[in-house]
Amino acid sequence: MERWKINLYTIWSSQIFMMMSFSFGMPFLPFYIQELGIVDADKVKIYSAVLTIAPAVSLAVMSPIWGIAADKWGKKLMLLRAMVFAAFIIGAMGFVTNVNQLIALRFLQGIFTGTITASTALIATSAPSNRLSFSLGFLSSSTFIGTSAGPVIGGFLADYLGYRVSFQIGGVLALIDFLLVLLLVTEEKPALQPVQTNEKEVKTGLRSVLMLFSSLMIILLLIIFVLRFVRSVFSPFLPLFIQERITGIWSPVKVTGIVNGVTGLMTALAGLTLCRLGDRYNKFLVIKVMFVLGIAASIPLIFANNLLLFTLLYGLFFFLLGSIEPIVMSMTSEITPPERRGMLFGVQGLVSSTAFILSPMLAGFISIKYSIHSILYLLPIFLAPGLASILYFDRKKRNAQDTAVSKDSDFSP
Repeated sequence: MERWKINLYTIWSSQIFMMMSFSFGMPFLPFYIQELGIVDADKVKIYSAVLTIAPAVSLAVMSPIWGIAADKWGKKLMLLRAMVFAAFIIGAMGFVTNVNQLIALRFLQGIFTGTITASTALIATSAPSNRLSFSLGFLSSSTFIGTSAGPVIGGFLADYLGYRVSFQIGGVLALIDFLLVLLLVTEEKPALQPVQTNEKEVKTGLRSVLMLFSSLMIILLLIIFVLRFVRSVFSPFLPLFIQERITGIWSPVKVTGIVNGVTGLMTALAGLTLCRLGDRYNKFLVIKVMFVLGIAASIPLIFANNLLLFTLLYGLFFFLLGSIEPIVMSMTSEITPPERRGMLFGVQGLVSSTAFILSPMLAGFISIKYSIHSILYLLPIFLAPGLASILYFDRKKRNAQDTAVSKDSDFSP
């Protein structure tokens, strides 16, 4: 088997276990806060937002730094660094005695972890260009398979053994995952480039950096921001949303785990199926279609009062959006030289973290000012700029092509 495939399947498996280790306890942080002594409803909302923002702030600062380090010292090393710190930080969350300690650990999580970005950078560098959409889509499915199984298992663990045990088991699983990558993944080192000594070579190096800020790259980064914002804006408040609506003998913890499991599974299915369209058809067309369908699916969510119907619609919504991001990331990889892709995914990490910072801040304000349900109105509102940006760039590209064809015809005999 080719080395890039061995790396892909190994990292895919490792990411499933890593996301499970995170998801054993993270989706239930609003409930854990209450167990730690915060019982006022508004304070629970505020702390839920803070716990979501804390790792995003530190990750926003560190992502470009770790990306540059990956280009310099190796992407496997950065992945191992993220995994070993994740193991200790997740495990430590099971031993906190107050919410401030939990916030501090979440802040450290953003500084030292980031396995998704590190894994993506490694695969994007090793996979062939004609298999990038498939590879990144396949890899993204591991994230959501892990976040599907993790909350379901974690919900039952929390119900029977407590939230602390869920975090402690997650830490042990992350440490096992670290060993899996250490032993089985091999990073193929790029050939050493000669020292740049002439003006042409220096300009080539500068051009590869400036590609990160081309008009197409800015549009694609905007789309990533929109997707991360929309997919994360409601998640911190989902447990409280379910807690408000749950009746009868059902446990809010178990139901939260099941709903998170459904959304993760649907996103994983998108990564295994719809993302293949990016390798077969025009990527711009696929993105536009999925954006339109995503907006159409987000509107009924606002009016879904039945929890079962809400879960089905929420899962469909994540299925449609889950196909866009790997295609966008494959496009960013294709226009970036391999030796700069660590920096690329560091910048993408910065963009994603910014979305993770802003989304809970806005959602927290809306939940306190109006209601948790009102957050759902943000989904179609924030998807619209993503669709508009890709339509604008596609139209601009078509006009440029038409102009080029017109000029060629003017000079034809």
